[in-house]
Amino acid sequence: MAVSRILALLGIAIVSCAGCAAARAGEADPLVLEAKVPLGNVRGRIDHLAADLDRKRLFVAELENGSVGVIDLAAGKLLRRITGFKQPQGVGYVPSVDALYVASGGDGSVRIFGGDDYAPSGRIDLGEDADNVRVDQATNAVFVGYGAGAIAAIDPGARKKTADIPLKVHPEGFQFASGTNQIFVNLPDARAVGVVDRQSGQQSAAWPTGNAGGNFPMALDETNQRVIVVFRHPPRLDVFAMASGQKVAERDTCGDSDDVFLDAKRKRVYVSCGAGSIDVFDAGGASYQRLARISTVPGARTSFFIPAMDLLAVAVRATASEPAAIWLYRARP
Repeated sequence: MAVSRILALLGIAIVSCAGCAAARAGEADPLVLEAKVPLGNVRGRIDHLAADLDRKRLFVAELENGSVGVIDLAAGKLLRRITGFKQPQGVGYVPSVDALYVASGGDGSVRIFGGDDYAPSGRIDLGEDADNVRVDQATNAVFVGYGAGAIAAIDPGARKKTADIPLKVHPEGFQFASGTNQIFVNLPDARAVGVVDRQSGQQSAAWPTGNAGGNFPMALDETNQRVIVVFRHPPRLDVFAMASGQKVAERDTCGDSDDVFLDAKRKRVYVSCGAGSIDVFDAGGASYQRLARISTVPGARTSFFIPAMDLLAVAVRATASEPAAIWLYRARP
């Protein structure tokens, strides 16, 4: 009887310690799931996201649903839905004019809505496959990738296109380098990363990506002057020197990636993947070691990091086991 009691006590101790270890591991996770915000009856693929920080609202391009969801992040609920789009892909909020820009790939339009009531306030027809939207607050301009190879520059005050930057193929993710005239742009159909001189409106360089293809997501590390690019074929994260295009690091990552973000405060990189995970990398040095792989659900490949709120919002499309929702992860410590 004494032996049994001792074994039982040992067993309890082992279970208890295992539980403590699990708790410690959870506390050490770089991203912790805080909330799931239901999107309601949303079908199919969800594309890019954007945020209005003053109102704490998140915009969700519900591509196959033909709508844009508006999430109240403070209340953790769907506030409203804007409908009537044809495959909305890119969204961008412009604080200077308090307006929401939505790019629709289905009809090539960019539609503009008031930031307070979301009433329609303009439309710009670009051409086929209007896609990624980027807001450059430094120059108060909106840029939209579209067509067989172009980035449109839009004046948000006048609500009209002011210029086209020609490219040889359709652009995917692109980013502005602050303090310079450079735009870095993914050109997967050319197996290259392009460098655009915004002043001349022309592409000034192309960095070949060799056997790597499907380079859709991109982020910039301005502190270390690096361009972070994620590929789908093979699933890989590459880091390039901003000045030369020389490769600094190369790491395997999760499959079917569609967004990548730099958390400058924590010196981390977050990659969201349709294979059903988020990869977290250490951006503090030159090696970019992976810190964690966090499980999500298959198809959850788009995301949006909000540094001011320490939040990573991940778009989860509806599956047999999960409703369409925005999963909110808290970055820590």
